[in-house]
Amino acid sequence: MVNVFDLDGVITVGIMPKEEDIIITGRSFEERPETEKYLETLGLKNKVYYSPLKFNEKTRKASGQHKTFVLSALKKEGVKIKILFEDDPEQWEEVEEHCPWVSVVKIIHDLTEKENVRHYED
Repeated sequence: MVNVFDLDGVITVGIMPKEEDIIITGRSFEERPETEKYLETLGLKNKVYYSPLKFNEKTRKASGQHKTFVLSALKKEGVKIKILFEDDPEQWEEVEEHCPWVSVVKIIHDLTEKENVRHYED
């Protein structure tokens, strides 16, 4: 069993995955370089699934759809997922609707922006 972690609003506020856990982020593939640099500063080497959308095309709903797509693909591959840690209500609702086998831990706070912003953590 592995757990799945959102990046912004979960890992960025200090809720950390174990080595075998997976990160599914709504961040665009275009944000990969700065994201990998950030994860390296945290000592994280987990598998990360990025949104296939360009930065300017992504939305919160699209990020939720991306997460359900990846969760479904992982299930088909035989990966047993226990929990998704998520802080965006729009995204956790998408997961709950389309991936009922995943338990969603809802992280509620106002520490991070939910809309599409560039992330430069250094």
